[in-house]
Amino acid sequence: MVSPSLLALFVPTFFFVSATPGMCMTLSMTLGMTVGFRRALWMMAGELVGVGLVATLSVLGVAAVMLNYPEAFSMFKWVGGAYLFYLGVQMWLSKGKMAIPLEGEQPRHTGIKELVVQGFVTAVANPKGWAFFISLLPPFISADQAMAPQLTILIVLILLIEFMCLMMYAAGGRTLRHFLQKSGNVRVMNRIAGSLMMGVGVWLAVG
Repeated sequence: MVSPSLLALFVPTFFFVSATPGMCMTLSMTLGMTVGFRRALWMMAGELVGVGLVATLSVLGVAAVMLNYPEAFSMFKWVGGAYLFYLGVQMWLSKGKMAIPLEGEQPRHTGIKELVVQGFVTAVANPKGWAFFISLLPPFISADQAMAPQLTILIVLILLIEFMCLMMYAAGGRTLRHFLQKSGNVRVMNRIAGSLMMGVGVWLAVG
C-alpha cells in the first residue's frame, strides 16, 4: 500500500500537471465544442485507457526502452498528428463529421470508434507523457512492498484525476459552444475548434 503521506503529495502534484493545458485537454475542449459533452466522453474513455497503459508500462520499465528508440514513435506520431490536423482543417472549413453544421445543413454523426481512437492515440503517441510518468511514478512506489497494490492505487488515482480534468475542459468547450451559437457564430466556432485541433495534430507530430 502507498503511505498516506505519499498520497497526500501525489494527488495535488498530479492534479496540477493534469489540469495544465496540454494535448489531451485541448482535444477534450475542442470536442466539447463540436460533438458535445456527452459524445466527448468516448474520446475520454480512449484517452484514459491510453494513460493507464502508459503509466503501467512506465513503472515496468518498458517506456525507458521505447524512449531510447524514438524512431518507434515516429510513424505512429506522424500518422496520428496528420489525421488530427486533417480533421482540424475540415472543421475550420465547416466541413467533415466533426464540424458543427451551419444553418440549413443536416447534423453529421461522428462514430464512437473514431472518438475512442482519437483519445487513445493522443495519449499513447506522446513521448512527453512517457517521460513524465517515468520520472513521476517511481518515487511513489516502495521496493519493500508488493508492486501490484501500489501501482493499482496510483493508476486509479491518475485516471480519476485525469477524468475530472478532461470533463472540466469539455464543459468549458460546451459553454463556449452555447455562447457562440446564441450569437449565430457557428462558423467562428468551427474555426476556433479547427485551429485547436490542428494545433493538437502538430503538437502530437513534433512533440
